Amino acid sequence: MSNIFVFPGQGAQVVGMGAELYKNNADARAVFDEVDDALGEKLSNIIFNGPMEDLTLTRNVQPAIMATSVAMYRASGLPLADYVAGHSLGEYTALCVAGAISLTDTAKLLRARGNAMQTAVPVGMGQTSVVLGLDTDVVREICAESGIDMANDNCPGQVVISGLKDGVEVASEKLKAAGARRVMPLALSAPVHCRAQEKSIDVMRAEFDRVEIHKPQSKWISNKTCSVIDNPDEIRDALIYQLTHGVRWRESVLEMVNMGITDATEIGPGNVLSGLISRTTDKIIVKKLEV
Repeated sequence: MSNIFVFPGQGAQVVGMGAELYKNNADARAVFDEVDDALGEKLSNIIFNGPMEDLTLTRNVQPAIMATSVAMYRASGLPLADYVAGHSLGEYTALCVAGAISLTDTAKLLRARGNAMQTAVPVGMGQTSVVLGLDTDVVREICAESGIDMANDNCPGQVVISGLKDGVEVASEKLKAAGARRVMPLALSAPVHCRAQEKSIDVMRAEFDRVEIHKPQSKWISNKTCSVIDNPDEIRDALIYQLTHGVRWRESVLEMVNMGITDATEIGPGNVLSGLISRTTDKIIVKKLEV
């Protein structure tokens, strides 16, 4: 019997997240202040006060969700779990909590990641949509036909597709014709985990050259391999690979069961991962951290 902390990705954000923690908890306040210092601006002001259009920008939302999640963890006083994992940018949060990457470096990496992703595909040119009610293999085949990618395999019956807008729109019509219950665009300013992000790879490789990665103090389950990676060079490669390849969350959850994980705690804004895990398996008890 083992436990795991899981950390959310984009889409979990809400204006005001972490604001009460900032007021009432010194450990949480220190996290937001350090992230502000790392970025050279008051990201915390956007997190706490909005507007939502600014918070949702990829360059802001990635370090914002990470900062809020780390603040929640540090405010909780919980010891580290046996395992950690994150969905997309949540992988960076998991590595930060597990001591593999410093908070300052994590904030800088996620700001650079957001900028690189947005530069690779300017606002309005890309699209990311969630597909409900279709088999994963059917979605993957239609994506291949349409020149786009399957960005997230989240849970049975929920897949996310991503790429240039025209291709996603073509695929969306095909998916509806194939029987999808719903195909709905997501409020993201850049397409994620797709070949359209090829230009962001060299940018992030240069950013990682400036960062020291340590062996995580908890076992880190990678979205790339659905298995534990603890070698710093392999961690770096997995995070760069993730830019242009899909998040294998459903498979990762099934592997968590095989690893003997029985309890999961979602740490961060929202409860998206709790739902995804529960819809994938009944062998892991999931709870949301409340602080």
